[in-house]
Amino acid sequence: MLNSTTGKHPEEADSQGRRQYYEQDIPLALSYDDILLVPQRTTVASRREVDTATSLSRNIRLNIPIVSANMDTVTEAAMATAMARQGGIGIIHRFLPIERQAAEVRAVKRAESFVIAQPYTIGPDATIEQARNIMERRDVSGLVVVDEQGKLVGLLSARDVRFVRNPDLFVHDVMTARQRLVTAPADISLEEAQEVFSKHKIEKLPLVENGTVAGLITAKDLAHTSENPLAAKDKRGRLLVGAAIGVIGEVMERAAALLDAGTDVLVVDVAHGHADSVINVVEQLKERWPETDVIAGNVATAEGASDLIDAGVDAVKVGVGPGSTCTTRIVTGAGVPQFSAVLECAAVCREAGVPLIADGGIKASGDITKALAAGASTIMVGSLLAGTDESPGQTITRRGQRYKSYRGMASLSATTARRQREKELSGIANQEEDEWLSQVVPEGVEAMVPYQGPVREVLLQLVGGLRSGMSYCNAHNIVELWQNARFVRVTPAGLRESGPHDVVLD
Repeated sequence: MLNSTTGKHPEEADSQGRRQYYEQDIPLALSYDDILLVPQRTTVASRREVDTATSLSRNIRLNIPIVSANMDTVTEAAMATAMARQGGIGIIHRFLPIERQAAEVRAVKRAESFVIAQPYTIGPDATIEQARNIMERRDVSGLVVVDEQGKLVGLLSARDVRFVRNPDLFVHDVMTARQRLVTAPADISLEEAQEVFSKHKIEKLPLVENGTVAGLITAKDLAHTSENPLAAKDKRGRLLVGAAIGVIGEVMERAAALLDAGTDVLVVDVAHGHADSVINVVEQLKERWPETDVIAGNVATAEGASDLIDAGVDAVKVGVGPGSTCTTRIVTGAGVPQFSAVLECAAVCREAGVPLIADGGIKASGDITKALAAGASTIMVGSLLAGTDESPGQTITRRGQRYKSYRGMASLSATTARRQREKELSGIANQEEDEWLSQVVPEGVEAMVPYQGPVREVLLQLVGGLRSGMSYCNAHNIVELWQNARFVRVTPAGLRESGPHDVVLD
């Protein structure tokens, strides 16, 4: 049968197409190890002068260009909270039940805020035991006491109930009554709040509007604001946080729950992001929630980035196969070395005014500088943060050394765990499950990474190296880094020369 377009048999047309392709030069693609930045004359007197602020997406700014990966051994509430306090952001992974993922988002939003817009409340006629249960369940040290109309009646602290043994007492018996409280209007500024706390030596300051509780400020939250001046926060003073979703199943239900919980950005998380399914989900999200920033990926070509931008994304995530636990390129034979992928996609993203997230392949702070210089606005990392206190991975001790577990999200264990959750929800029979598992083709591995302590210490080293790298390029900020960066390719001998060599290391 002839092809209606070419007038030739399919085999003949296909053969001719392959010959034409092979007659062309197959392009060379490079990884971060294949290139170096060229040092230049600089006006940067100190790396402290370097500004690392950048755009995560069209409408979200960060103070450091680092995003913790949406992986189940990297980012849940503890990591996302720590990342935002240092000026970055964490993306809560999607391999959780919907309500559990939403709860992780809420935990970040409540971890630090100038004003708690919706403080936990209790009625004056509730029992002390009920109050204790709420405090324990919500992990808070106090409750605002309100009547049925939401009017402020008093404050109940953990100290008020700690030693109460009489089961017949009620909240109104031990609370601090409204008449004895210091309150403030809902529009109080940060500086004004600090003055009130200093003058009255109080722990909590209820905000009142027409007698109704409009918020709460705590001394603890004010202290966090002073301790973390570069923290990435929303307009209400809450820490920034993102959350990942997929493209199969209850996607819109999950997105709605995450947005209701307060997530600042949704990340459509798929290994091969240049797909109709991803584009369709992005279009649905932007149609339903046009004011919400949506990130999608992963792609590795200019065409992939362009199609996601046309679909309405607010940032493009780039990287197919560069992660330390990813075996996609080995298993499938598909992928593009990360430096070249970022360089190619960045040209399209910059023209459209859409930020680019370089996801994967980062082994050291110098790779961050290279990725940003290639055109990324931020980088996403997993393995560099997986060994920290804040990651949810398990701690393991081997031969006297401490490690934490880390796995690719397409690894056998992650895929199996994900399938088990799906099975529980859908009631798949055991026989069907066994058949499905026999067909699983993992594209990732399980591994261990050295324990590294608090994530703050790791970020200080990474950002410090980035600042130094930017100073070598005469870049006071990331825009200048894009403008000034020059690259050279290096040989294997040059790569060896770049690290410690010809010495005996302790």
